[in-house]
Amino acid sequence: MGLEFWASVGAIIVLLFLSAFFSGSETALTAASKARMHGLEQRGNKKAHMVNQIRDKKEKMIGALLLGNNMVNILASALAANVLISMFGDVGVVYATIVMTVFVLIFSEVLPKTYALYHANSMAMAVAPIVRVLIIVFSPISEAVGHIVRFFLKALGTDMSGERSAGDTEELRGAIDLHEGDEETHEQKAMLRSILDLNNVWVSEIMIHRNNMKTINLDQPLDDIVQEVLDSSFTRIPVWRDRPDNIVGVLHAKALLRELRGGDDYLKNINIEKIAHDPWFIPDTTTLFDQLQAFRNRREHFAMVVDEYGTLMGLVTLEDILEEIVGNIDDEHDIKVAGVRKQPNGSYMVDGTVTIRDLNREFAWKLPDQHYSTLAGLVLHEARKIPEAGQVFNFHGFRLDIIRRHRNQITLIRVVPPVQGQS
Repeated sequence: MGLEFWASVGAIIVLLFLSAFFSGSETALTAASKARMHGLEQRGNKKAHMVNQIRDKKEKMIGALLLGNNMVNILASALAANVLISMFGDVGVVYATIVMTVFVLIFSEVLPKTYALYHANSMAMAVAPIVRVLIIVFSPISEAVGHIVRFFLKALGTDMSGERSAGDTEELRGAIDLHEGDEETHEQKAMLRSILDLNNVWVSEIMIHRNNMKTINLDQPLDDIVQEVLDSSFTRIPVWRDRPDNIVGVLHAKALLRELRGGDDYLKNINIEKIAHDPWFIPDTTTLFDQLQAFRNRREHFAMVVDEYGTLMGLVTLEDILEEIVGNIDDEHDIKVAGVRKQPNGSYMVDGTVTIRDLNREFAWKLPDQHYSTLAGLVLHEARKIPEAGQVFNFHGFRLDIIRRHRNQITLIRVVPPVQGQS
């Protein structure tokens, strides 16, 4: 075996290393975290900036790397065939095919790509300067190849004019769901998912229903009004005249306290309707995202919700929307989930007005809420009738016992959730 033989073997080894470089670079630059590279670039990392520039021209990057990879693989195979033919004759072609397939597969494809997958960010920044030079060098050939490819695709009837999707909400949801971690990570994932849901949830789904609203009748004596405000745990209270759905203002407790600072004599001169703010009415089909923006623009925290006929449906506050993102914001007056009482046997006594969203969020249940917002609404929708007290239903894996009904309203339900692991 002369010098020519060893030179050929050395050249083959070098070419296999180059092939590994091209394969690993392609995987690293493709798999590198876009968010991570963007963050590093914002902090002045030049190599991360280079990676982002290369990825912005993905077609040129792939073209240059594939061109280089194929060139070195073909050249390495040709040299191997030449060496083995000189040793074994014509059968050396078969040996060369087998040997080069194994070596290329293991050392030039699987090994570098596996490494690149596990070290994508660091490897992408390491190879970026070299790949940028290769793109420039191979650019004329890559452009020519690109034109040929587009010509044949067009001839086959493939539409190349459509824009590729730059990402959407579902892609973000998928990225969020892919992350695993401890309880804190799960809470962060829940918050991020809730933010994405803001544009798909109407205020009618989270509002406080008019039956549960704390309101004040302006037709009663002033002493009684003051006492109701002082006894209430709310700082903003809707006020009405003649009938409960005729809301004429929203009284802020602080405004009333200002009027009372002079003592009992001031009671005679206080005009509650005058110190109350004008009510702000919004349609029940407003999305949480739009309402959050409206709260910010108007610098208000409180809105009355009406349906398409102008009938009062309930009220929604800025806190209600924020709780959709971060979960319940409890203060000294709040119950963890108002209207829910856990029983010693593992069941729950739930008021019919409790919302499905609150139950799902608090207990990680998966009750549907597309066609209704409350637990009573779920029973009515699934049962297709107004059930009697004592009736038992099994919906979506949950046992629902109707405990109390007042007229046509289901007021109390015992909920037995499914055993974990069962549906």
